[in-house]
Amino acid sequence: MNPHLQELHPYPFEKLRALFEGIVPPAEYAPIRLSIGEPQHATPAFIRDTLIDNLGGLANYPTTQGSEQLRQSIAGWLERRYGLPSVNAGTQVLPVNGSREALFAFAQCVVDGSKPGALVVCPNPFYQIYEGAAYLAGAQPYFINNLPDDNFGSNFDSIPEADWQRIQLVYVCSPGNPTGRVLSLDEWKRLFELSDRYNFVIAADECYSEIYFDDDNLPIGGLEAAHRLGRSDFRNVVMFSSLSKRSNVPGMRSGFVAGDAAILKRFLLYRTYHGCAMSPSVQAASAAAWSDEAHVAENRRQYREKFDRITPLIAAHLDVERPDAGFYLWSRVDKLGLSDTEFARRLQAEYNVTVLPGSYLAREAHGVNPGAGFVRIALVAELAECVEAATRVATFAQRLSNNS
Repeated sequence: MNPHLQELHPYPFEKLRALFEGIVPPAEYAPIRLSIGEPQHATPAFIRDTLIDNLGGLANYPTTQGSEQLRQSIAGWLERRYGLPSVNAGTQVLPVNGSREALFAFAQCVVDGSKPGALVVCPNPFYQIYEGAAYLAGAQPYFINNLPDDNFGSNFDSIPEADWQRIQLVYVCSPGNPTGRVLSLDEWKRLFELSDRYNFVIAADECYSEIYFDDDNLPIGGLEAAHRLGRSDFRNVVMFSSLSKRSNVPGMRSGFVAGDAAILKRFLLYRTYHGCAMSPSVQAASAAAWSDEAHVAENRRQYREKFDRITPLIAAHLDVERPDAGFYLWSRVDKLGLSDTEFARRLQAEYNVTVLPGSYLAREAHGVNPGAGFVRIALVAELAECVEAATRVATFAQRLSNNS
């Protein structure tokens, strides 16, 4: 067996099940699960219809590179969304079966395991796929803490020179999971400067990019930043995006990677052997989804309404602010005298609302676990259910405050 398998940590939701073992919530409270980032808005009918109408494609083997129609649809979306002058659909775009599998596979392709001491930079808290990808590629994760004092940003200048010499891949998540923070153009500029100096690859996880609150201030993407900074060849940067959150189709497992053509050429070779081509029917539905913005605007409207209603309810009792983007509230709870795990356990036991302890989304690094004392609240349910959950959270927090 691969010895690196023993380095993998249990997934956060496995830890959550163990934390809740033996709990029997009050029967008068219907369960509300806000722990997992699984979109629960309805899938648009035109996407379902397109999927069904193209089931005839199941009789054909799909190509790893995907159809010309899908790649052109994605390239067109990138040009419209990020103001890019031209994206080559043949060399700079590659469909993938959701961003999760691609984020993992990318490290296996990029990391040179023959070089001892290879490092992969991950934000902390983080999406656990980054860590697992690093370990299975024969590298070690290097965590860069996202803390409130730094507005949950990644201070790349805090990494020592000797470590930069060993870094081969840097994962960034913008908008961030769980903090919702968006990297600024200046932060991208600094990261590109470091990439030029130390020749590492940047994997930009942007699957929350289309859930934002200000139409005049859209989240900047990695390719957009590269173009604006005169790097229109997108050298050393690859972005990862997905339809799961944007179009409410997590079950379709559809996304793409785009960026540096030289890197994608090698990644395509890897994926050809990996055997991960997308179903033709899913490709057709995906092309339709990337070509339509009306359903995305409606999706965004629903999230905005939830954040407008729910953030004040929770902020009255917990330390929390609306994020730059995404559908999570990153709420500080330790000021109420409970750890994040105890807060989550008692909220489940007393009010039947499930949230995720922040410490489960992070690792202790540089002397601190930056997720400790926080809980992640995923506002993915329908408005009424989210309002009910927020009311219960507020009631619970008020009780704790009164008892402290």
